[in-house]
Amino acid sequence: MHHLLKEIRHNPLLWMLVCVPIVLAVETAAPSAHTALFVLAVLAIVPLAALLSHATESVAAKTGDAVGGLLNATLGNLTELIIAIAALHAGEYMLVKASIAGAIVTNSLFMLGASFLLGGLRHHVQEYNRAGGRMYAALLLMATIALLAPSAVADLDPARGEAMALSLSTGLAVLLICAYGLGLLFSLKTHKELFASEEHGETGGDGWPIGFALGTLLVVTVLVALVSEIFVSSVQKAGETLGLSPAFVGFIIVALVGAAAEMAVAFSAARKNRLDMSVSIALGSASQIALFVAPALVLLSYVVGPKPMDLQFWPGAVTMVMIASVTSCFITNSGRSAWFIGALLVLIYVIFAMTLYMVPPGSHGPV
Repeated sequence: MHHLLKEIRHNPLLWMLVCVPIVLAVETAAPSAHTALFVLAVLAIVPLAALLSHATESVAAKTGDAVGGLLNATLGNLTELIIAIAALHAGEYMLVKASIAGAIVTNSLFMLGASFLLGGLRHHVQEYNRAGGRMYAALLLMATIALLAPSAVADLDPARGEAMALSLSTGLAVLLICAYGLGLLFSLKTHKELFASEEHGETGGDGWPIGFALGTLLVVTVLVALVSEIFVSSVQKAGETLGLSPAFVGFIIVALVGAAAEMAVAFSAARKNRLDMSVSIALGSASQIALFVAPALVLLSYVVGPKPMDLQFWPGAVTMVMIASVTSCFITNSGRSAWFIGALLVLIYVIFAMTLYMVPPGSHGPV
């Protein structure tokens, strides 16, 4: 515990951790105070993300950047999975699908691009293991193709389109989970030497003991999940007040806040010239959402949802995911990066955000 207290004393940002119990208390005492809950949830997620950043870096120092990045992506996506399960139980399928597509695009464009940009502003040219980036990008591209299939089947026979899309989505969910498992086997077991990190980054000083770091990761992940759930329930009402469409709320706002913890780690690693870890977090998280989180939600919807959920997304969302996947494949082919490449990726994401912002608030179709 003295490791945590020492970190809090030397990092004023962590003083905002006091917002965590406050937002939980306000949620219990005044659940209808949506504006206050929205602000408090954002203020609580920021220090939790910083704490998760330090703990993950301590784990990566012992396990290597590739495994550390995978661990961070897994714990970060656990938050999105918990939030999505709660939304499934409430029957909010539009929000679930928008957050899934938004998380994929946010991680593969904004998180990766901002990492390249922030790292490139400090280091002239950065290098990373392109084998890992290309594998994650290829998995993401395959998952995007799978997302196109249910919409294509539904359009072939309008009378039975919904039932056909649901049956196909269930089969694709099992297939995608198998593909994700094979990817883990390939990168962590049979060909792990291809994904070894380059030893060119800064170590970032003394880290926490591995046991304390892992315990902190688990506890903080649970807290992030709790606070993020409060954020989601309040941001929908806040979106209505501010005139934002469900598409923008789910695709942009929920995705950005849900990935705050992962972004803090990825950006910090990029600044320390540990781009292997940044790429592993950004693309690893995106591919994990597409290959594991989304299929798992389809299967879980049979148990926790009012009705089964399919993988039939709004065509515009699939288009954005496809563009993000192809761009990631193209960018990671060289294994080198500079700040301008990151700026281009961020600008593409801003174009998507501006497009969704123009969707009328009362429109539910594009989700």
